[in-house]
Amino acid sequence: MFTLEQISQAHSKVKSGADFPQYIQDLIQLDVLHYSTFVDDGHTIYFGKDNHHVQSPAKYPALKIAGHSNKEKFAQDLKNHQQGKTDYPTFCSDAADAGVEKWTVDIAKMTCTYYDKHGNMLVSENIPLPK
Repeated sequence: MFTLEQISQAHSKVKSGADFPQYIQDLIQLDVLHYSTFVDDGHTIYFGKDNHHVQSPAKYPALKIAGHSNKEKFAQDLKNHQQGKTDYPTFCSDAADAGVEKWTVDIAKMTCTYYDKHGNMLVSENIPLPK
């Protein structure tokens, strides 16, 4: 069973969205099956086998999630982050401004899906293998 400390150690290597594929590979090694990150304060719930789960504490002061989502703005912000043009705090702020409530990573499907406050999917992407 994985621990929050092991996950935090893997996450400490992530400097930008460009590092995300390797982070997912590290989580696979820990037997994480899926997780959800909440944009309002950055806490994440990680799930494994047999209903095992751990939750991280808030990572930053609360952000206000926009009431209306802006899929096009978010898609551009996501692209910038994946290219390493923004750091994680900037990406989270951009996501909140675009109305993203959370994202969910399904490791078995290798997808990352972003949702608004109403549970509507804004963007879903396949997670690439690390370069």
